Amino acid sequence: MRSAALAFALFALPASAQQTARPSFPAPARRPAFDIALEAAQAANAACAAQGAHTVALVVDAANAPVVLLSSDGAVAIAGDFALRKTAAVIQYKQSSGAVAARAGKDEAFAAEVKANPKIGFALAGALPLMAGSEQIGAIAVSGGSGPAGDEACAQAGLDRVKARLR
Repeated sequence: MRSAALAFALFALPASAQQTARPSFPAPARRPAFDIALEAAQAANAACAAQGAHTVALVVDAANAPVVLLSSDGAVAIAGDFALRKTAAVIQYKQSSGAVAARAGKDEAFAAEVKANPKIGFALAGALPLMAGSEQIGAIAVSGGSGPAGDEACAQAGLDRVKARLR
């Protein structure tokens, strides 16, 4: 009875009051088009599959929100989490996650900064920035392959497939 009265009260509000009650959301971040993101992820997983690896390919927008996540048959579950951590490093530092890992290996203060970021936690190669001209519009990552260097090579294959069409 009480829920019916509440439902009636909500419908009885004037339209202007109902519209102002809606939360506002930030504008979406720049991102690659879905079909291009899908093609990049498929190409990345295919490159690793050709080497016998079962991987996860992830394409994110400029705010590190997933656009496409493709998990090949046999990929380990944790690979998706690692891929998101790799793209977070790319988005945060505007360079490949391999470059972030190399810097963290040489600079203790930077390594501590990376470790303190709960979205990254540790630096591993395997993700690359997606650029539209000089603007970063996202990142592509691969995880679960033959190791971080192999993951980055597969991510590069996905990027190479679509690079000319990123807008």
